[in-house]
Parts: sequence; structure tokens; C-alpha cells
Amino acid sequence: MKTALTIAGSDASGGAGIQADLKTFQAHGVYGMSAITAVTVQNTQKVYEVQEMTPDIVKGQILRLFEDIEIHAVKIGMVSSISLIRAIADALGAVARPPVVLDPVMISKSGYRLLRQDAQDALVAHLFPLAEVVTPNIYEAEALAGMAIGTVAQMRTAAEKILALGATKVVVKGGHLGEARATDIIFDGREFRSLESRWVETKNTHGTGCTFSSAVAANLALGRDFFDAVTRAKDYITGAIAHSLDIGKGYGPTHHFYDLYARAGLPE
Repeated sequence: MKTALTIAGSDASGGAGIQADLKTFQAHGVYGMSAITAVTVQNTQKVYEVQEMTPDIVKGQILRLFEDIEIHAVKIGMVSSISLIRAIADALGAVARPPVVLDPVMISKSGYRLLRQDAQDALVAHLFPLAEVVTPNIYEAEALAGMAIGTVAQMRTAAEKILALGATKVVVKGGHLGEARATDIIFDGREFRSLESRWVETKNTHGTGCTFSSAVAANLALGRDFFDAVTRAKDYITGAIAHSLDIGKGYGPTHHFYDLYARAGLPE
């Protein structure tokens, strides 16, 4: 069985973070493991508190897993401090590294900045060179590229600028662009491709970024090439949103096992 490791924070409500990542890995038939960077106090309505792990604990989790288990892909989610960023970079720099998918969790879906500028600079300096794929949303792409993005053409320009920061491949997610269809731009340094999907009318989109990047990692772990992995991940997240769960009083999660439930004839 193929394996994947998520390096991210814990979401107590189960819709995002390592919980979403592990569900996504399992939905793809990939055995999931986790190195926890932080524990959060949160529900579907808001995040109340965050307790980071110490850098040595995060680094130790990663190194001990790699020395014991063959890992076929790594996904990195939210890391909010420079010390944790450096610890992750040190650990991944010391092992035979599989494809790394970096979800640069810097700015929320609502445009709220989650990462200070100095930590963003550290993320680019230490983790971008280790990443095969970076998956920013529109707001994160604007911050990374240093430009406003209002069109698909500008998404392509931003993708080129982001690749110049050190990553090998990039997916600029266009879900917040306001186009008639949700359009992502994927770029491997040579070829651009556009991926479109229908809009799904729902408020229950908690964890979509985590789920998408983990789906990319799972497909890379299964040996698929970049374009195929991203295309399959786009199809998966669209279906997970379409079958999202109305759980909690706030923004509910996507349904990570919607396809398996349908095949088994289980109610959602």
C-alpha cells in the first residue's frame, strides 16, 4: 500500500487540518500518517486558541517516521512560526524526500491574514525549495506574487512569479476569483493548463484547501503525474463539496467519503 504523511495542525472539529488530510488519504486508498504541528481549540464557527508543538517534537515525528516507513508523498499544511518552518525544513532536508505538496496556509478564504510577513518569508525561503507542488488560493497567490489578481490571465502571471520563488510546480486556485466557473491554473514551468468545475452553492466548505492539497499528495503517492494528480484532486474536491455535510452551527465540512458511501449504499 502507498503511504503519505501530513505535516499540519489538528482541527478539533474534524473538517480541516490533519483530520481532513487523513480522511482524504484513506479515501484514495493511501495509508496516512501525521506529524502534528499544533493543536487547535475550534469548532465549525471559529478558532478560539492554538497551541503549537515544540520544534523538536515536530522534527522528531517526521524523522522517526521516515526511518521506519517508506513514505511516498508528503503534504505540508499550516505552520505558523519561523521555528516550526525551519524544523520541518531540517527534517525533510535530512531524508530521501518523496514529492512534497505545500499548501501555503497564509490567508483565509475570507482574505484574513493568518501568517505574519516574516513567517511568510521563511516559508518561501525554507520550504518552497523542498516542495514539488505549491497550492495557493487567490489571496495567497497575490501575496506571494506581489500583484493583484482579477483575471485568469493574471493567475498565469502569478503562477510564473510563484515558481520563480523556488517551487517546481504550482496550482493557483481560482475559487475566489468570481468567474462563472471555478477555474484553477496549473503550471509545471513549461505548460499551463486550466481546470474548470461547476460552482456548488453551499456554505459548508470548511477544509476545502486542506482536502484538495491532500488529494494532490495522495495521487502523487499513487504514482500519477502532476497534471493527472491535480485533475483527479479537482474532481474529488468538487464532489466532496457537492456532498458537503451540514454539521455544526457554522461552516460544515466537505464529505471526504462521498464516493465510498454512494458505492456502499450508505445514507449521507
